[in-house]
Amino acid sequence: MNTGLSRRGLFGASAAAASILAGASVASAAPGSSQMTLRWWGNNGWEVRVGGKTILIDPWLTRFKTGTYTPAGADPRTPLSVNHALIDGFLDRGELRADHILVTHGHYDHLTDVPYLAKRTRATVFGTETHLSLMAALGAPEDQLAIATGGEDLTFDGYSIRILRSLHSAVGDRARVPFPGSRPLSRRDRPRVIEDLLEGGTLAYQVTGGGASVLNFGGSNYVESELAGLRPDVVLLPVGGAKVTQYAARLLRTLGNPRYVAATHWDDFDLPLGQAHDPNGGLERLRAAVAAASPGSEFVVLDHLGSFVP
Repeated sequence: MNTGLSRRGLFGASAAAASILAGASVASAAPGSSQMTLRWWGNNGWEVRVGGKTILIDPWLTRFKTGTYTPAGADPRTPLSVNHALIDGFLDRGELRADHILVTHGHYDHLTDVPYLAKRTRATVFGTETHLSLMAALGAPEDQLAIATGGEDLTFDGYSIRILRSLHSAVGDRARVPFPGSRPLSRRDRPRVIEDLLEGGTLAYQVTGGGASVLNFGGSNYVESELAGLRPDVVLLPVGGAKVTQYAARLLRTLGNPRYVAATHWDDFDLPLGQAHDPNGGLERLRAAVAAASPGSEFVVLDHLGSFVP
């Protein structure tokens, strides 16, 4: 989540779905041969399908207005809200499902919709102690919450999930993390506004199955030592990283110059799904950085709900 942290009414589910489906396309990606399909739900929201199983990463469909990309920045007292009608529409039509939900960190643009999605899908949700505390306080079924600290390597039916310690974006002149802090599982006061959703530690996830692997970062930073030996086919890489030394070059070199680098967390998330807009040129800067650092990697850009097979 960016630091510029202001509000808009929620949109109707049917109108939103129509605009999304009209614009859902792959902007670039040569078709692969794996049995894995990746679909982008905007921001850092990703769907990974392997056979009949579905893993969601940071799904946030509601996208309420915060003013993040305005000169004034976002209002930290912006109330949290969940567009149940929008989410229900996707679930009831069978366009969205989940066996696992993976939370990279606790900020509102990553976590707000997860408790409701967990309740509707019965998915198991991974996150840190802070993430689980926030989700439980927001109504997530506690028997579906699984704590992670980084280092877990777990095998399921047809796929595996490797959980890695990671870092949030370092932003602004002081290279600070927005809404820092943590909270224990025993804390149960309900978060009400966006500043209540603390970062709470950051995780990265690698999902492997169907003959391919995909590595996701929820923030524009990483722990290089955690990545040693990993060779994912796809890296889902956020824009930004201006304060991180050789952000793209060092990462891609460590990962062995993966075949695909797909841009994530590049759109203006104050706009509804179906309006994928790059507000500050971060997408093109990332494209240039990837081309310079790893010219053999294919740079992938998707529209909202666009998909590709690695």
